[in-house]
Amino acid sequence: MSERIREIILCKYGEIILKGANRKYFEDMLCRELRRKAERYGHFTVSRSQSTIYIEPDDDRADLDGMYEAASKVFGIIAVTRAAECEKNMEAIEQMAVRYLPRYMKGIRTFKCDARRSDKRFPLTSMEIVSEVGGAILEAMPHLRVDVHQPDMEVRIEIREKAYIHAGQRKGAGGMPVGSNGRGLLLLSGGIDSPVAGYMLAKRGMRVEAVHFESFPYTSELAREKVFRLAQILTEYTGEIYVHVVSLTKIQEELMRHCEEDFFTLLLRRYMMAIASRVGQQVHAQALITGESLGQVASQTSEAIAVTNARSTLPVFRPCIGMDKEEIIQISRRIGTYDVSIEPYEDCCTVFTPRHPRTRPKLEQVAAEEARLDFDALVQEALDGAYTVRVGSEGYETLERPEPTMQNNEPKQDDCRG
Repeated sequence: MSERIREIILCKYGEIILKGANRKYFEDMLCRELRRKAERYGHFTVSRSQSTIYIEPDDDRADLDGMYEAASKVFGIIAVTRAAECEKNMEAIEQMAVRYLPRYMKGIRTFKCDARRSDKRFPLTSMEIVSEVGGAILEAMPHLRVDVHQPDMEVRIEIREKAYIHAGQRKGAGGMPVGSNGRGLLLLSGGIDSPVAGYMLAKRGMRVEAVHFESFPYTSELAREKVFRLAQILTEYTGEIYVHVVSLTKIQEELMRHCEEDFFTLLLRRYMMAIASRVGQQVHAQALITGESLGQVASQTSEAIAVTNARSTLPVFRPCIGMDKEEIIQISRRIGTYDVSIEPYEDCCTVFTPRHPRTRPKLEQVAAEEARLDFDALVQEALDGAYTVRVGSEGYETLERPEPTMQNNEPKQDDCRG
């Protein structure tokens, strides 16, 4: 009986390589996130060496398939591959290539070999390794041919502390490790744009929390559940998300009673920005995140955005601002939120929609309408009725009280030893 093949996962990272003296901080944070992901799939050892992270199963019960999928969604990783480990000599490498590669080369007609010697003490050059392993593959699978320009598959041999053989690699999520660039509060609706905005800022290293505005009973419990499901999809990339739920029902009813209809959407957006700013300060966020795209709807003209921005006490990040709808939809399909986003449940912005919303508002006109209500009192009343839902990969739960959720994102100094 042939010896069992030991298969591991290799993760390559990109931007982190450029971080100079701070590089270890980002590497440790990345390893910690991979360890957190691994808890769901069994017992794994995560370590790093020479700009590569190794994920090694500790026993036969570890779910390598699940961990491979999860690792591809960790921000900071640009490529993920499964590899067979073997001793660092050519006889072992050729034998392992012939045993390991056929399972991944079904239906493949052409291939090329590539070799990388991180251990320069290895007696053969990269070209010599490629020649010998390529010859062994052709002898074992004579239906294949070599194509160095457009191969169906690229076989790579890496010579490190041991030898590793892998066939192809999967593109990773890219970006920066979550938590490496502060905390942002996402204004999460049930639409297409806001989940994409949260994903894009998480990709740049922001730890994402969310605030969701509802208008019960004008909006339904199904609409609320839809938002939690969107947040749950995002947790595959962001980790656990706290969603702070705030009712706008009283504010909307007061606006309808006392303010001119044309200003309704703008006034509501100003309340949302003020409330989100207060929640953001409570959870130690450095910025708000919205899914606005310039000119997409009446409240997203440059003039309207300026009017609503004036009520925020935090910077507002709008990663979708220069994208058209089709570009946003493409991202939502790729990250898995699109099908949930298009479910036909109403959100607070579709309640009491004005027939002719202002698209070129002047701040002094909006402020005059706003002065008809006790702005601060309505904001405080909405905050007093807020509650928090903790959303994770396995589900979500309502917390007893809204509370600051600042967590220490600093990795321990020995978090990931190379």
